Amino acid sequence: MTNMFDVCIIGCGVIGAAAAFELSKYQASVLVLEKENDVAMGSSRANSAIIHAGYDPLPGTLMARLNVEGNAMAEDLCRDLDVPFKRIGSLVLAFSDAEKATLETLLDRGQRNGVPGLKILSAEEVLQMEPQVSPKVVAALYAPSAGIITPWEYTLAFAETAVLNGVELVRNAKVTAIQKGADGGYRITTTAGEFEARYVINAAGVHSGEIHEMVAPKTFTVKPNRGEYYVMDKAECFRANHVLFQCPNEDGKGVLVTPTMDHNLLVGPNAVGVEDGDRVNNTAEGMAFVRGKAELSVPGINYRNAIRNFAGIRANTDRDEFQISIAAERFIDLAGIKSPGLSSAPAIALEAMKLLSQCGFRPEKKAHPITTRKKVRFRYMNDQERRELILRQPQYGRVICRCETVTEGEILDAIHSPIPPCSVDGVKRRAGSGMGRCQGGFCGPRIVDILCRELHLDPLSVTQDGAGSRLLLKETKQVGDEF
Repeated sequence: MTNMFDVCIIGCGVIGAAAAFELSKYQASVLVLEKENDVAMGSSRANSAIIHAGYDPLPGTLMARLNVEGNAMAEDLCRDLDVPFKRIGSLVLAFSDAEKATLETLLDRGQRNGVPGLKILSAEEVLQMEPQVSPKVVAALYAPSAGIITPWEYTLAFAETAVLNGVELVRNAKVTAIQKGADGGYRITTTAGEFEARYVINAAGVHSGEIHEMVAPKTFTVKPNRGEYYVMDKAECFRANHVLFQCPNEDGKGVLVTPTMDHNLLVGPNAVGVEDGDRVNNTAEGMAFVRGKAELSVPGINYRNAIRNFAGIRANTDRDEFQISIAAERFIDLAGIKSPGLSSAPAIALEAMKLLSQCGFRPEKKAHPITTRKKVRFRYMNDQERRELILRQPQYGRVICRCETVTEGEILDAIHSPIPPCSVDGVKRRAGSGMGRCQGGFCGPRIVDILCRELHLDPLSVTQDGAGSRLLLKETKQVGDEF
């Protein structure tokens, strides 16, 4: 007989992880099912890494309210959970009188949504703040509350803290069927076995429509939309001091140029409808489109300094709104969470708690739940802090990733964290190794060695990231072989 959990969350992207974090503060048994081998493997790791201000969603929508609420919560949460975050503000650039009129619309919309500090800047003010912007700019909407974040670490922070509070996370558990039980709960069949729960939260991202239809009639259609990006070397970071948007259109918020928390420059995305919500390939056409559009905002970006391309999938639906509701008895949809989903995540988690309460779930709060986290980031320490750390734990004195100055101690912290990585990129998301100019060319083999040593793995089993990405195919020699 399977164990009965109070709540099962399907999906451990930022929405599922935030919901788990919130639920972990209560006296309840909580299960999180994730179909991939790690958390933050979908839209939560491949996006623009922005906490939006909230002027874009239409007033009166859930997107508008939850965006502004989530933005307001982000700073305190990131401080408590030790997640890199900075309010650098954003600019929506206008290059014509028609686009300037769009800025007025966004200003009015943002003020009605409760976005603080919005104002329209003249071309002179824009160029003073952003000297690399095209001189053809005529005005910009400035939103000081916008910020940049490390999105996969935001997700990991929620999930790790939830696990420390007693939440059970099962990875490689793709949901294949959900059946209603006689007691009002649900039996959930997965590739990792069967589970039972009294309440279910659907936070399955691009697959949220499929999960919804396992228990309720179809009410929305997910229309996956791919966005492609360039990650530029730190040498290009001077191109932007704020998040630089173009005026939004029917294809989304347009191609942006923004610094990242790791001091790179991010350029993208486009917006292309796709059939397969798991296919995140880059295309020559898409990358050319991104370059051409970005040139309108910030001419002169040197794409020879690109160190990586990537693509992410948005969980767009046939409705311009989050699909957050009680979809069936004791079954909550947190579905169709497209942009600004990352910005809205902690507020969406609170919304989920309200809906669970409406379904009859009213657990008691824990007296002292864990709500903080602390990480060692060697590269940001001063010399005295480094010396003291190395004296206590010598592994921090061995640099494994030279590009980002990530030490063996930090990699060991990642491997022995509450949600241990099982791949090289899993270590990368936790420790920052492989993020630099060589993209793991130097540190990758060393991380494989450490993973095998610490987790007693066969080197042939280690993957770059998800299933099917094994790095080594066969043994070719052993130490001591004669040539």
